Amino acid sequence: MDLQLFTREDEFTWLVEPRGRMRVPAIIYADEALMRDMDHKVYEQITNVATLPGIVGAACAMPDAHWGYGFPIGGVAAFDAALGGVVSAGGVGFDISCGVRTLLTGLRSNDIEAVKKQLADQLFRDIPAGLGSTGRIHLDDRQMSAMLSGGAHWAVEQGFGTEQDLRHTEERGCMGGADPAQVSPQARHRQRDEMGTLGSGNHYLEVQKVAAIHDDDAAQAFGLQEGDVVVSIHCGSRGLGHQIGTEFLRAMAISAAEHGIDLPDRELACAPLTSPLGQRYLGAMRAAINCALANRQILTHLTREAFARILPQARLELLYDVSHNTCKEETHRVEGEERRLFVHRKGATRAFGPGHAELPDAFRAMGQPVLIGGSMGTSSWILAGTGESEQRAFSSACHGAGRAMSRHQAKRQWRGRQVIDELADQGILIRSPSLRGVAEEAPGAYKEVSAVVDAAHRAGLARKVAQLVPLICIKG
Repeated sequence: MDLQLFTREDEFTWLVEPRGRMRVPAIIYADEALMRDMDHKVYEQITNVATLPGIVGAACAMPDAHWGYGFPIGGVAAFDAALGGVVSAGGVGFDISCGVRTLLTGLRSNDIEAVKKQLADQLFRDIPAGLGSTGRIHLDDRQMSAMLSGGAHWAVEQGFGTEQDLRHTEERGCMGGADPAQVSPQARHRQRDEMGTLGSGNHYLEVQKVAAIHDDDAAQAFGLQEGDVVVSIHCGSRGLGHQIGTEFLRAMAISAAEHGIDLPDRELACAPLTSPLGQRYLGAMRAAINCALANRQILTHLTREAFARILPQARLELLYDVSHNTCKEETHRVEGEERRLFVHRKGATRAFGPGHAELPDAFRAMGQPVLIGGSMGTSSWILAGTGESEQRAFSSACHGAGRAMSRHQAKRQWRGRQVIDELADQGILIRSPSLRGVAEEAPGAYKEVSAVVDAAHRAGLARKVAQLVPLICIKG
């Protein structure tokens, strides 16, 4: 990317002042090397986001930002309904409420070494993964509506977890304001056999070791010690969320003119938050958030069952579950005034700082756990939210490494078997139904996650707590 397009505010803050149709500045948080390697589309997309009606503060992009549909992946923007603010399906993304949850096992890395292959095989048998994967749960229309309303609460009521899980889940396991009536028959059909499945792409279940602690107090509050084994699950709302995104993007593009919205890019299709279309989308999107929360809750139950067969002493308590493709109504301080805003985070993770009222008591003093997924075969990270992030990016941080090349490019450079064998030589066991999918997700296809996390840490978006390294990866 051409750095001359930006004013460098500090080592990790790159600013584009409002110009043309921009209503607010655009800001990218990254170090110079990450900035130079970003594709120019990130600049185009984040400055386009800054032109949308009712946007406040600034349109922001995280250190892992790369080209997306409408919004860049890693994009954050907040809108005020009272100022004609909009909701954009492209600003949420197709995999609504895709997110990460991390489980504490109570095991040490040497506890699993002798049964590592058995555990990998058991998890692969018990966790449905891959394109079009289906699970053992079939929902009729009544059950589907109950799930879309209840989220992880519904899953726990069905026997897939505990009340303790809900206390450590974003939104306490259930997104308010969901309207299952706005979820189309086609979206419901796509999801009826997909509950409790990982899906494909960058989704995974990983058994990981805590390799390093960077903040002793926060690690203690989060229940982490060096050498501990944890499990991280990364997935979302599967076919249902994708169908909702597709349908509402089409409707928003068609209706933009009648709402007086002149889009700089058709992919930024949006609707006023107060309009019937905007309200219908919010209801459907919140239902999809509940679908993702229920899906990860069921996967947690399946993971516990798999561990119980191989390592019955494992306890698998939920540390936290947080999404990174959402639009949520939150209170934020803008120009010294508290305002209710609709914060879009697309490939960006909520990162509430210490003392926030929505956080569980167990780690409220330390800030929200921020779960950062690495690329297959590389580190993942646990960070903590900061107070500074509130002013910098509406309490948001990065969500992962961010792609450095397309899936097509990755397939040309790597073969799946090659990647699996190379990672096995490093002690990382990969299980996947698709060699092509493994090639597409090769570690080299992504940015260096440690550089992304370091930029987020040094920019004040979130602070480093623990580095995790993979031992077993079940890949979609």
